[in-house]
Amino acid sequence: MTTRDDYQNRSYGEIPVGTGAKPGIVVVDFQKGFTEEKYPLGGAPLVMRALANTEKLLKVARAYGVPVASCNTAYMNEREMPYWKITAVRETFRHDHPSAALDPRIHDPEYDLVVCKKGPSIFFNTPVSDYFAKERVDTVIVTGCNTSGCIRATSIDSFSHRYRTLVPEDCVGDIEEQPHHDNLRDIGRRYVDVVDLDYTLAYLERWAKTRDGGLNMAAAS
Repeated sequence: MTTRDDYQNRSYGEIPVGTGAKPGIVVVDFQKGFTEEKYPLGGAPLVMRALANTEKLLKVARAYGVPVASCNTAYMNEREMPYWKITAVRETFRHDHPSAALDPRIHDPEYDLVVCKKGPSIFFNTPVSDYFAKERVDTVIVTGCNTSGCIRATSIDSFSHRYRTLVPEDCVGDIEEQPHHDNLRDIGRRYVDVVDLDYTLAYLERWAKTRDGGLNMAAAS
């Protein structure tokens, strides 16, 4: 019989991912289709909480010069789409539909790399990993929605690209609480450190001080 401690007994989650030399942030699918109640998939409370917290995170990150990559999900027509089982995605996630636009609360068109993804992960067939390679990012902070779908897929791809991966629980959201918590627990056992906004802000502050100290030493020499 399986108990709740069996994963822990078998060493799952024993080794923290930790933080590396340079952070980058991905913002997954905070498009109006998820953040405005007038759309079929919009306005879920956990998603709106995540949106508000990600807005706070990005304000600090941009001030510190942290690379940010944002994405939406949109298609030319249903023929281009994968075999989505969600009617609302098939009907509204189109390039010419207003729900495809990124929410302005998290989007800075003059700062962010923006990609339109066609699958669940922001890394799949997009230039995000190339952008992070040029920026020498080794630690990826994952924000956005939905936890059980595109956040999980993005986190696994981030892990697969050999990034240290942090997922702030209060910067990601889902339609329901149970899959949100279940999926975070699961990826936290295997691939990522599940943290929170305060932890992430403290990490960015430490990184900025280290970077600025390094730049100042280089200038002095």
